[in-house]
Amino acid sequence: MKVFMIGGTGLLGCAAAQLFIDRGHSVSSVALPPIPEGAPIPKEMELTFGNYLMMTDDELKAAMTGCDCFVFAAGVDERVEFAPPVYAAYEKYNINPVKRLLAIAKECGVKSSVVLGSYFAYFAKKLPEMKLCERHPYIRSRIAQEEAALSFADGDMDVAVLELPYIFGTQPGRRPVWVILIEQLSNMGKVTMYPKGGTAMLTVRQVAESIVGAAERNKGGNAYPISYYNLTWDEFLKIVHAAMGVPDRKIIHIQKWMFKLYGKKLMKDYRKKNIEPGIDAVYLADIMCMNTFIDKKWSVSLGVTDDDIKAAIYDSVKLSVDAFEGKKQLVEMKSE
Repeated sequence: MKVFMIGGTGLLGCAAAQLFIDRGHSVSSVALPPIPEGAPIPKEMELTFGNYLMMTDDELKAAMTGCDCFVFAAGVDERVEFAPPVYAAYEKYNINPVKRLLAIAKECGVKSSVVLGSYFAYFAKKLPEMKLCERHPYIRSRIAQEEAALSFADGDMDVAVLELPYIFGTQPGRRPVWVILIEQLSNMGKVTMYPKGGTAMLTVRQVAESIVGAAERNKGGNAYPISYYNLTWDEFLKIVHAAMGVPDRKIIHIQKWMFKLYGKKLMKDYRKKNIEPGIDAVYLADIMCMNTFIDKKWSVSLGVTDDDIKAAIYDSVKLSVDAFEGKKQLVEMKSE
């Protein structure tokens, strides 16, 4: 199978590209420079540096012609800050590219496409009473992205959207997304104040397995809730604290109303900075105070196998601490 990927040098795209190659497939990709120093970019991958958003349709068609599979491993998540209206940014980076690229893929005869999405979409559909789309622009955008992607599925092209949860693992030279967590915990002093609850998660290697598995196995149009492990915040934070060098740090559970009160302060701060968050800080409490757990059956159906989640969390946090303390100069995550 010949695979064309947007984002082949990123944390997830790079891991998926290597796995595709290990399984006998060929991979080409468009990605933004620079390559992080020491990053294990597959030497067999045909790599073109550039901004796919600036490429013409003809340039993209030339890249996709003759390919069997297209993977969209780019875009932005809720942690990237934008001035209002934030939804316009999600349209630019997440929704419109999927519409454009999948249309081109279909025109070029590509038989399968895989789009990386968010597990927030899964819970928005599963728990409509939470009004997640109404309250959070980011979650609304992920549903829109998913619907756009699946609209291209027919007898000519299979489409899979992977609803991804918390992901742990590192790429040498690249700044982890978890630096923001270290900053938050550092600002709390000597104790960690966190709600009761928990989340679904998996490792970078397992994300790669889900991408390759979807490319090889998916038929029709399907959204897959992807997870392999479900940890409570307490279980997660114990690993985080160990990686931070404070294994005995105390955890104080905060109530939902306290979380919401703090969220109101954050929203005021955002407005002062002319920032519109993708996740409303007040209603984030409803999400953080519940167990956003996902059965691993969908991941297993795509061929995801067991991994060491504790080691992946530890390594992610350790590198995040080094980045936060300025011990390492790392390449930031890219959106284009």
